Amino acid sequence: MSATAGQQPILLVDDNADDELLTLDVLNNCGLARSVVVVRDGLEAIEWIFGNGSHAGRDTTVMPRLVLLDLKLPKINGFEVLSQLRGDGRTRYIPTVVLSSSTQRDDIEKSYARGANSYVRKVVNFEEYSVALRCLCEYWLQHNWV
Repeated sequence: MSATAGQQPILLVDDNADDELLTLDVLNNCGLARSVVVVRDGLEAIEWIFGNGSHAGRDTTVMPRLVLLDLKLPKINGFEVLSQLRGDGRTRYIPTVVLSSSTQRDDIEKSYARGANSYVRKVVNFEEYSVALRCLCEYWLQHNWV
């Protein structure tokens, strides 16, 4: 799925097809699904953001308005993605929300230490997850100024 040209997309980084569909369903209900770019591992996220590797030639003047990032990713984990985002001046301030099923205190602390703006637990209950994701998108896309 790709964003409309010139529009700042939401970047969804998740390797779980069920979680991806659930998130896209919620974003679609919020009228945001057409502006979502989905990547399925940490390496692809880095390549998409910085316009190299499999995404060489991507217009890197268009950065995501929001990154929704899973932690447990193949190739490069979410912690490393966070570190690379925060380590580059072009991406340092992109709002990045960790969406994870982990409740381990260490994962939460490591996420914030590496620059996550928020940590939201993926919950099994669709309604709870929908409300949390809608509130999250409303805040980061409508009320937050970058």
